[in-house]
Amino acid sequence: MAELKHGDITKKILGAAFEVHKFLGNGFQEVIYQRALAYELDRAGLAFAREIWQDIYYKDLHKPIGRRRADFVVEGVVLVELKAVKEIEAAHWAQVLNYLQAY
Repeated sequence: MAELKHGDITKKILGAAFEVHKFLGNGFQEVIYQRALAYELDRAGLAFAREIWQDIYYKDLHKPIGRRRADFVVEGVVLVELKAVKEIEAAHWAQVLNYLQAY
């Protein structure tokens, strides 16, 4: 497996997410998973902000062109986007990649 940027944080986040999925399984609304993940991130000793507004920028414009809400920003460096779907589709990947490029 390739080395992850912020690997120590990312491994804790993944562990927390797997714990939530193991306990809750599929079928709940996204907000249920958000609350459970917040609990697990706290238990893992990770600092996080939940549902924070982020500005979206375009090219060299200095003013934002819009805003979006991030599900979690962990330790100020890792963006976590939750999806309460059975399968991640290409549109979901495109959405997350767009978020990363716009900040």
